[in-house]
Amino acid sequence: MKKLLHIIATPRGDDSRTLKVSQAFLEALSKKNPDCKIDELNVATDTLPSLTLKMIDGKYVLLGGKELNEKQKEAWNPIERHIERFLSADGYLISTPMWNFGIPYPLKQYIDLIIQPKYLFRYTEKGVEGLVKNRKMTVITSRGGDYSPESPFRAYDFEEPYLRAIFGFVGITDITFINAQPMDAMGPEIQNEKIEEAKGLARKTADTL
Repeated sequence: MKKLLHIIATPRGDDSRTLKVSQAFLEALSKKNPDCKIDELNVATDTLPSLTLKMIDGKYVLLGGKELNEKQKEAWNPIERHIERFLSADGYLISTPMWNFGIPYPLKQYIDLIIQPKYLFRYTEKGVEGLVKNRKMTVITSRGGDYSPESPFRAYDFEEPYLRAIFGFVGITDITFINAQPMDAMGPEIQNEKIEEAKGLARKTADTL
């Protein structure tokens, strides 16, 4: 892997439980593959472009199978820059907490920016074709409660199913989730134990890339 795009969706910096696990992943990856470039994008602290009416008009032009005119292309430039940055990576790491059973809104904004017709997917006679192929993604999350398969709260996890669905839609089906949980529901001792468990899994995952 020559380039990893690290998409961060937490504003907490050094206080982030998610990033403690991600750091273990990145350290292991850099040790195994020192030439891999890490491109870091923090969607929680960086300013993402807002979807304007002209941008949305352009999206419907593309959905209709037509080409953008000059004014639409100009409005589309901020989106294209983020799409090009995303597509320039060989693999992806998403570091995100769970907010209200789902993803933080800045991450949703980023996803809405980059997942565009003709860029990340296209419609064919056989249906939708994802255009982002042969790439791996690791998603590291932290959750206040326990949403593991054996938990009675599993049905409240809208984070993992959504991310698997939306990135699978564009062709990224090799996705590994590392969920540090519960972070709040059972006290600090369990929190620390679960962070260390997640770090160990993150290191093992990085070694497979």
